[in-house]
Amino acid sequence: MEKTALRSDDAADALLALLAALDRQRYDFVTPTPATHRRVVARPAMAQARDLRGIFGWNLPFAPERLPDGLIDLMERSGTLRREGGLLKSGVRVGRIHGRLFLHSSFPTDAADAVFLGPDSYRFADFVRAELPRAGQPKRMVDLGAGGGVGGILAAPFVPGARITLLDTNPEALRLAAINARHAGVEVELIEGDGIDEAAGPIDLVIANPPYMADEGDRTYRDGGEMHGGGLSLEWSLAAAQRLEPGGRMLLYTGSAIIDGRDRLREELERALAGLGCTLRYREIDPDVFGEDLEKPAYAGVERIAVVGAVIGKQS
Repeated sequence: MEKTALRSDDAADALLALLAALDRQRYDFVTPTPATHRRVVARPAMAQARDLRGIFGWNLPFAPERLPDGLIDLMERSGTLRREGGLLKSGVRVGRIHGRLFLHSSFPTDAADAVFLGPDSYRFADFVRAELPRAGQPKRMVDLGAGGGVGGILAAPFVPGARITLLDTNPEALRLAAINARHAGVEVELIEGDGIDEAAGPIDLVIANPPYMADEGDRTYRDGGEMHGGGLSLEWSLAAAQRLEPGGRMLLYTGSAIIDGRDRLREELERALAGLGCTLRYREIDPDVFGEDLEKPAYAGVERIAVVGAVIGKQS
């Protein structure tokens, strides 16, 4: 286990100030899927950014005069100002979810450690916030595979007094999550590690949005392993179920490949959780996402990819 301090350095402070400045400007941007982003920015009218949404949302090149000097200075200090010929470009994007601004990686998100938001981030936040009122008053919440911290940060108002742990294997994710948490005024503990056992001590609430696609590039926040991308979700769920305190819960938001009408992830969870003294409540949130991936060899035989929400309860 490696705990990562909430570092306050000049680059982090500059990004924090950038978020504050964008908030004062009432900046707003809903981050779409990478496929939608790619289609939109390919339009001739999107060759250059005309406003803050173009710069920090669509991540377009921009002329220096499009930004006040103060914001350019903050980007310089944070190391996120890129130069492309006579134009500039931001090395980070910013999206808004439930009123909060979140830093994430620039587009395209091809790098192995890219940290990105998208429609799953919004659905995950909605799912967690809808389920938390039933979760009692947890003392410790772990956001497993936290990425930029969306789940844990947006859950914070619903778990007053709880110790909030953001756990991720990616140092860059934890760096952005720390800044996002500071901007939101949420106190968090950061742990760098690749599984729930990296978080020592009692745990009575786990939230998770694991990668759930079969990704040829093995990208950290996209590849979900075996079972057409469902393997990691199963692995995390069973590991968390064993760590939960009696009466504790795991809120799992993920995707599952449906084959011949069968949801193998659900079947595997039902079979294994009963032996661990856990209950399962499971539902489809969206029956059909990322349909374009069905054309890939890895999805031969898959009829659809469903987004699902699972509530795992440890019996008292």
